[in-house]
Amino acid sequence: MKVERIKEILNGGESITVEFKQSKNKLNKDVFESVCAFLNRNGGHLFLGVEDKGGIVGINPDAIEKVKKEFVTSMNNPQKISPTFYLAVEEVVIEWKVVLYIFVPESSQVHRCNGKIFDRNEDGDMDITDNTNLVSGMYMRKQGTYTEIVFSHLRKYLN
Repeated sequence: MKVERIKEILNGGESITVEFKQSKNKLNKDVFESVCAFLNRNGGHLFLGVEDKGGIVGINPDAIEKVKKEFVTSMNNPQKISPTFYLAVEEVVIEWKVVLYIFVPESSQVHRCNGKIFDRNEDGDMDITDNTNLVSGMYMRKQGTYTEIVFSHLRKYLN
């Protein structure tokens, strides 16, 4: 993604589709809750090396590769994110500092982080595991979205 577009997103602040994590030397412990919530909701933009208020702190140059590797390894660990999901980590230089950008698409499946189901609400991640109505609503929304996509492709094919 282009730096201008990233700056635009950063200036808009955190929202239902944007999350900032400082992660200067290591991943914040709640980063995967945000990833899980994005996968379960509408997708979103995750920035590592950015404070909650949008200030660029950057990733420590000595920690960049470690943070990237830890992120990718954890995304492929079903104990962390289940079902697993591949995401690319992009390095972006802003204000002479490295920020890691991860685009998280909406998934057709319901994902768990450490065995819990998270959903996105405004600028936060909610553990909805024990809320039967919210969990059931999520499954129904996912099923409905998937069905619409299948029928849309089928209509194009038949016409």
